[in-house]
Amino acid sequence: MASPILQFPFLSHTTPVSKPLTFSPLSLSPKPTKTLRPIHIKQQQRAIKCHAVTDHSSSTLPSSVADQSKGEDSDDPLVIVGTSSEEESRGVRDVADYDWTEEWYPLYLTKDVPDDAPLGLTVFDKQVVLYKDGQGELRCFEDRCPHRLAKLSEGQLIDGRLECLYHGWQFEGEGNCVKIPQLPANAKIPQSACVKTYEARESQGVVWVWMSPKTQPNVNKLPWFENFARPGFKDSSAIHELPYDHSILLENLMDPAHIPISHDRTDLAAKRENAQPLRFEVTEHTDRGFAGWWGGGNAQTLPNFLRFEAPCVLSNNREFIDEKGVKQYFSGLFLCRPTGQGKSMLIVRFGGTTRPQIANWIPEWFFHQRGCTVFEQDMGFLSSQNEVLMKEQLPTKKLYFNLRSSDTWVAEYRKWMDKVGHGMPYHFGHSTISLPELPAVVEHAPAGLVAGASASFPAKGGIGAIHAPNLSNRYFRHVIHCKGCSSALKAFNTWKKALSAISLGLTALAILVSGRQWKAAILVSTSLCLAGVYACSTLIKMSTTNFIRTHRRF
Repeated sequence: MASPILQFPFLSHTTPVSKPLTFSPLSLSPKPTKTLRPIHIKQQQRAIKCHAVTDHSSSTLPSSVADQSKGEDSDDPLVIVGTSSEEESRGVRDVADYDWTEEWYPLYLTKDVPDDAPLGLTVFDKQVVLYKDGQGELRCFEDRCPHRLAKLSEGQLIDGRLECLYHGWQFEGEGNCVKIPQLPANAKIPQSACVKTYEARESQGVVWVWMSPKTQPNVNKLPWFENFARPGFKDSSAIHELPYDHSILLENLMDPAHIPISHDRTDLAAKRENAQPLRFEVTEHTDRGFAGWWGGGNAQTLPNFLRFEAPCVLSNNREFIDEKGVKQYFSGLFLCRPTGQGKSMLIVRFGGTTRPQIANWIPEWFFHQRGCTVFEQDMGFLSSQNEVLMKEQLPTKKLYFNLRSSDTWVAEYRKWMDKVGHGMPYHFGHSTISLPELPAVVEHAPAGLVAGASASFPAKGGIGAIHAPNLSNRYFRHVIHCKGCSSALKAFNTWKKALSAISLGLTALAILVSGRQWKAAILVSTSLCLAGVYACSTLIKMSTTNFIRTHRRF
């Protein structure tokens, strides 16, 4: 069966579809509304106070790109996405008022939030801690104790209160400090001992956080996905940490052209011989993103509708009429949270109002591990792409060679970044860049025998070297964030130990008994137990080992 990781967002363009419908800005599913006209705010290029934004619209191209521009094909507007618009050539560009903090960011899947421990997360460079209080309400604080700046996410929950493990200060849901063990019994807790709070809300199975500490949460900006509320809609949801920037992640998810090549034979729908030109039609431009239709280059209609919505929501939707004449809906939803320079976290959800019957018999952890394989197939070149952007320090129009038949969405995304990038901590746009103010903190797995052993203790996630904290490790990128996969992994380990002990006991018993029939029966039972041990070991490896392409040499 085809993995839903690839099956849902990029279905074959030969599937029959209904008459195309346009989409409203906040809804990521079809609505019978009029297509929005492009919105442009024309302003002369200006300096932004908060960050140094560099505009490269008129500077000299690097020699490699300049050489390409001399070619006959590269000048053909039907082949490549133009490197600059008429406005850019005149030194004019669209600029939109934007504040990255005045947005809702996807923090976690609701079903995977721990019930008995705090959870440390980041949005750009802001560290927050998410937990459930005594009433099961979601609470979100700044991940820093006001006492000595220790991380509250390293603490514990005591009677629904979050306790800092450094000195035992305890905080309630509104951020009030309610206990300081070091104070005398009759002393009043100072007001300044409170912790900064953030508004967290659950919507359609996802926990969102409003990052502005100054303005009230704008509920109108809280995303709502109409397809996920349709009767009979079922989805498979997972969360992944990834070692590259969220803009690189969004680019990758906007790129259906790479599926047949990068994910060749990962499932039945991905085959490199099916690589082909694609056709894109942009129908909406706004200050909050863009949207449009896409499909195979030879298709009469464009069946897929893609929408990017600020700051980090991408959806690919499709609808068609089934053999019974009933309209069915499919959605691939990607919620991409920036977690720092060169890091991101993705909540991925694929679902529809109908699905193959066999999918109901396959456990969800299997789909999650197949999803891990898909992301690992992209990880090497996406990480290197991230490194080149940081090293070259140039906008993408000077580095990318975008084809109209594959890279339209990528170019649209980077041009949108030109509009709003000045309101982000850093960005790489089509013709502008704003570099990070501070260098990235590179996190590596502990080095050496002692450090490696220390990182493998249960407090750090489990037993064994496979649990060493490292974003290159599948266990730390996905399994620790997923209750279903964590439970499955524990079950596999338990069965492996039990079957190993049973097979050892049966072997000893086979030596002691004298009857041939008894020996044969016991040895058959031992063989079955050892087969079970092998199966459990294989499943454990599936959950903790990265995909490696077979053509690579080691």
